[in-house]
Amino acid sequence: MKRRDFSLHLAAGLGLAAGANTARAQGGSPVEGTHFVRLQQPAPVSLPSPDKKIEVVEFFWYECPHCNAFEPLLDAWGKRLPADVSLRRVPVGFTARHQLGQKLFYALEEMGQLETLHRRIFAAIHVQNRRLNTEAEMVAFVGANGVDAAKFTDSFRSFGVNTKATRARQLTDAYRIDGVPALGIQGRFFTSAALAGSHERALAVAEFLLARVRQT
Repeated sequence: MKRRDFSLHLAAGLGLAAGANTARAQGGSPVEGTHFVRLQQPAPVSLPSPDKKIEVVEFFWYECPHCNAFEPLLDAWGKRLPADVSLRRVPVGFTARHQLGQKLFYALEEMGQLETLHRRIFAAIHVQNRRLNTEAEMVAFVGANGVDAAKFTDSFRSFGVNTKATRARQLTDAYRIDGVPALGIQGRFFTSAALAGSHERALAVAEFLLARVRQT
């Protein structure tokens, strides 16, 4: 989903997908500038432990239908990644509405509730057609799902959550992301379904880029 014009992004993505499908059908490796982008200025990398060597970042937004469709594929792919690869999700903050979603994500992360509620949030929005784009709606949702509403509110408004959201926006800008979902690889490359041709091909391109990073 595009930063400024979601409908234009979808049209462009379909056009790129057609071109990418043709290129992939002809065989060969993913092509720089077509199936993935190399960053001119590397983005920061944050690895959780010394045994993790390569970072993959998924940029997403809870209200994005493409992110919702991608989530189960990404989750399954993440479970198959080699031990030296770290996968983390970063919610984008393109607008004030996106930034509320960032705070929902990081507040639940700080409370240790993210793993439990992450997929439920997607389901609430995209399956149950529930609105979760105000603080009050988010508080009501987490409360109905067993989270202490008062503690969530404190976390949602906290300095720590605001700091994480700011850093997420900085990383999004560093990767030059203007649509989601997208995958950043080791601060050096990014790809997406719009570039690669489909969600599945985006993951295949990410694997190609992981191999390239290991070679350098």
